Amino acid sequence: METEKIFYKIVDSPIGKFIAGATSKGCCIYEFLDRGGLKRIKTRVEKRYKVKMVEGTNQFIDKMESQVKEYFQGKRKKFSLKLDLQGTKFEILDWLELMKIPYGETRSYGEIAKQLGKPGAARAVGRANGANYLPIVIPCHRVIEANGNLRGYGGKLWRKKFLLDLEKKNAL
Repeated sequence: METEKIFYKIVDSPIGKFIAGATSKGCCIYEFLDRGGLKRIKTRVEKRYKVKMVEGTNQFIDKMESQVKEYFQGKRKKFSLKLDLQGTKFEILDWLELMKIPYGETRSYGEIAKQLGKPGAARAVGRANGANYLPIVIPCHRVIEANGNLRGYGGKLWRKKFLLDLEKKNAL
């Protein structure tokens, strides 16, 4: 019997290299490679999913790579990918809420907390966003401070600004 594993490959983008990965159930990681490096990222992902990561690809990775490329070209505003999400109940609810934020728009941490029925849980939203292994696909970059300032992005604030500017330019 074949043991479940996560296939991964390194992909280039206009904002740096990513590690793209998927199980047999769907996409599970599209993480900035410089967010800890390959070894540390693999350790985190293997711990969460309780399976080994091996270099390779599958249909989910190929589709994700293609759709993210279209996103960076300004041609894709919504992803249609099968996801394999692992996290706490709150994290998963947060990530599903993030996917409802329209392309080119932003929400505050407090607004997301209210949408989740947890007013006052803005910091918990920030932590859940930080646990998101699929930035861009699950658009945590669209969450900003209530005053409009950029804050808290594991991929670095210059990337958050780049992504928001890209969407603003292409949102019509």
